[in-house]
Amino acid sequence: QVQLVESGGGLVQAGGSLRLSCAASERSFRTGTMAWFRQAPGKEREFVAAGTWSGSTTRYADSVKDRFTISSDNPKNTVYLQMNSLKPEDTAVYYCAARSRFVVVVTPDYDYWGQGTQVTVSS
Repeated sequence: QVQLVESGGGLVQAGGSLRLSCAASERSFRTGTMAWFRQAPGKEREFVAAGTWSGSTTRYADSVKDRFTISSDNPKNTVYLQMNSLKPEDTAVYYCAARSRFVVVVTPDYDYWGQGTQVTVSS
C-alpha cells in the first residue's frame, strides 16, 4: 500500500509563499504520476498541479499557473508544491495524490491520497 504524507501547510498573508511537501513511501510504477489537489470548504476537490517524477511532463490549473511550481526530489521520494503570490482564494486543504499510470490527468482519478494539509491565506 502506497502511503503519502503531506507537510508544509500553514497560515500566510496574501502575497506570501509556502512550500508543501509530499513524502511517498515508494517511487515506482505505482506512483507514476504525482499530483496536488485542493478542497475549500463547501467546494469540490479541484486539480492544482501534476507531473511525473522525471519532470518531463507537468500540468497546472489556470488559476495557479505562473504562481505554483511542482517539482520532485527523487532520491527522497518527495514531491513539492512551491506556492508564490498566494491569494485568499488559495485557502484550502491541499492533498497529494498518486496514480499508477504515467499519464497526467486533471480529474481525481488517482489511486492513492494523502491526509491533506491546511493552507490559509489571510487578506
